Amino acid sequence: MNTIKSKFMKAALGVLAVAGCAFAAPNPNFHIYIAYGQSNMSGNGEIVPSVDQAQEPKNFIMLASHTANASSRTGSTTQSIKTGEWYPAIPPMFHSFEQLSPADYFGRAMVDSLPGVTVGIIPVAIGAVSIRAFDKDQYQAYFDGDGKDIKSWGWPKDYDNNPPGRILELAKKAKEVGVIKGFIFHQGESDGTDDNWRKTVYKTYKDIIDALDLDENEVPFVAGELLQEGNNCCSSKNGGIALLKNNFKKFGLASSKGLKGNGKDVYHFGREGVIELGKRYCSEMLKLIDKTIDPNAPAVDLVDPSKSTVADEPPEEYGPYADPIEIPGKLQAENYNKGGAGKAYYDLSKGNEGGKLRKDDVDIYQPDKGMAIGHCQKGEWLKYTVNVAADGEYEISARIAGENSTGSFVLYMDEKQIGTEMVNEGLGFSEESYTTVKGGSATLTAGEHELKLEITNDWIDIDYVEFVKVGGSEEDPTAIRLGVKSNQQVDMSKAQYFDMQGNRVSKSATKKQGVYLVSVPGEKNFIMRVEK
Repeated sequence: MNTIKSKFMKAALGVLAVAGCAFAAPNPNFHIYIAYGQSNMSGNGEIVPSVDQAQEPKNFIMLASHTANASSRTGSTTQSIKTGEWYPAIPPMFHSFEQLSPADYFGRAMVDSLPGVTVGIIPVAIGAVSIRAFDKDQYQAYFDGDGKDIKSWGWPKDYDNNPPGRILELAKKAKEVGVIKGFIFHQGESDGTDDNWRKTVYKTYKDIIDALDLDENEVPFVAGELLQEGNNCCSSKNGGIALLKNNFKKFGLASSKGLKGNGKDVYHFGREGVIELGKRYCSEMLKLIDKTIDPNAPAVDLVDPSKSTVADEPPEEYGPYADPIEIPGKLQAENYNKGGAGKAYYDLSKGNEGGKLRKDDVDIYQPDKGMAIGHCQKGEWLKYTVNVAADGEYEISARIAGENSTGSFVLYMDEKQIGTEMVNEGLGFSEESYTTVKGGSATLTAGEHELKLEITNDWIDIDYVEFVKVGGSEEDPTAIRLGVKSNQQVDMSKAQYFDMQGNRVSKSATKKQGVYLVSVPGEKNFIMRVEK
């Protein structure tokens, strides 16, 4: 019995632990950067212990990529580190025997530039290696071949001889508590910076982006130029590095112009050059990232960032955004159901690219005084809870825009297609470009239903879809559109009309745009909206 009870308790505690994690989200003010490359990134600037190691840098921490005792680390730090744990970002970060890296002063400069933000670094770099050392499909063959000598020196061992694997391992852990904001990169002295090199550089980045389920439109890549002042080995390669801009969606280039070498060899920057290069990485990154600070997020716990994650809001229960949308009437496209991705909508791009109204992945724009769904791609869909006032035939139309005359969508009511495909007229996406397009008609039954809007071709913007009952009263079409039940049997000749201040108005006054209360003897009062 005790064994059974023990197993039950362990299982229960496991469930509780999983449940606890489910209600924590990464802290949006904890910005994490991946730093990789070869020797100039791993650290060749002289460390001055009284300046670089005496105090913990403000709001700047590292996720240790290797294990090292304090006594083995360059300088006079008392800090020992262990792989996979967070520490103040005291150099050397990349290997115990290295020195100062541009990443050290990149992080410090980022913190100074963004009050309220904590910066984290994932440091993985190895001197003298080819870019192949960071390609998940080439690193093993490289260390068994051309990179065999480097492997024998023991440097790759800090990363279990798998640099791309170590980056991904740490990045997954970091993503649980913060936001992967970008990459800083310095490599090329060991390779030609030709088109093949550039493709491999991009692949090392894209493999990580894909594995972490990140969007390359949101995660910039900043590369650094090689030493170009004085006696140098490789300044001629900087043109090839600059061409990386053609491979990346968001790219920055940290210039090495005017930065002096160490005076000892033709490869490496001196201390002042390393510090300035780090600041230039910062300047480039600030041009590319979203610098929004969340004032409601807690301060990041510098010892254990998992203690400062943000509580998730409970998932929205599936259902109408406000009330069910009345048919006849206008279905405003942005009022799709609550419930989140996969239930209320499916969207191919991350984030609300229009930035209006709602904070999920549906792209909502404001072309004029109203809202519209935009950036619509084939296969995306939205769902709405609607209430059909009465059985009957309804004409369908939509106010839409687009510039290619092919963007289109169809409607489904309870999974059955209704009406015909509606295609934009190709006049553009400006306020004046919206036109009303007919979408056939459909026979609908009274009651609550689920309506699905599915995009059938790229690209189209959708303001609203309108349903008008066929054969409705011409005397009061607005009332019909707002869903007055059994309208055919209502004697509107006895109706009385009031404005929203309670003042009685004439029937003719209700022809003007506005909202009115209608009172009919023997019927429930209802609201009538008149639109131009």
